[in-house]
Amino acid sequence: MMGELAKVEIRAFKDKTFRNELGKFELPINPEQFSQSFRVAYDQKQSAGADGNDPEFKAMKPEELVLNFTIDGTGVVPIKGKAGAFHKDVTEQVEQFLKLAYVMNGETHRPNFLRLLWGKVSFGDQNSFDCILKDLNIDYTLFSANGKPLRAKLKATFISYIEAARRVREEGKQSPDVTHMRMVEASSTLPLMTEQIYGDQTYYLQVAKANGLVNFRKLKTSKTLRFPPI
Repeated sequence: MMGELAKVEIRAFKDKTFRNELGKFELPINPEQFSQSFRVAYDQKQSAGADGNDPEFKAMKPEELVLNFTIDGTGVVPIKGKAGAFHKDVTEQVEQFLKLAYVMNGETHRPNFLRLLWGKVSFGDQNSFDCILKDLNIDYTLFSANGKPLRAKLKATFISYIEAARRVREEGKQSPDVTHMRMVEASSTLPLMTEQIYGDQTYYLQVAKANGLVNFRKLKTSKTLRFPPI
């Protein structure tokens, strides 16, 4: 016997730590299209008269996820958990989604934080996508004889949201924005260690100063050095 079809579920949270859940909205019909986009920001400025271009990395832009889905009120889409019942009110379903994802929360004075789940679908290395709504387009494509909407096509764009403290925890020791402690090995040089931590060895003089090193060319083996945030 086949299992029940997994539907996209959007959960709303009041807080940015995603602990205080407010409610959820399950798409009656799974998305027609699902897309993700990843962007990297570079500083492409260069000195006047300079040849070529060596873009300097600035930051990873928040990931974007786009869902294209349909809300149907023609009476053919069953309501989950209600045998023999079908969705017949498009306006009500759209309002439920807007209240959850778009309308400003009266307590926090901002739209809710959202978490997307879809069965076993993987969002990078997670099985959920924490985000906020960026854009929403609604096209009503079918109406009854008296003008009542019977079908709406929605295109929702979400941008990933990771609370600052959680981001630091996930980046951990790999982040140049936190302090690192490293022990000097026999083959270590300060420029090399600086390159490994920051991805740029030109910070070695600042590291030498932070550790009170008079002669950075002769490091004492087993000595612990501190690499401060940059």
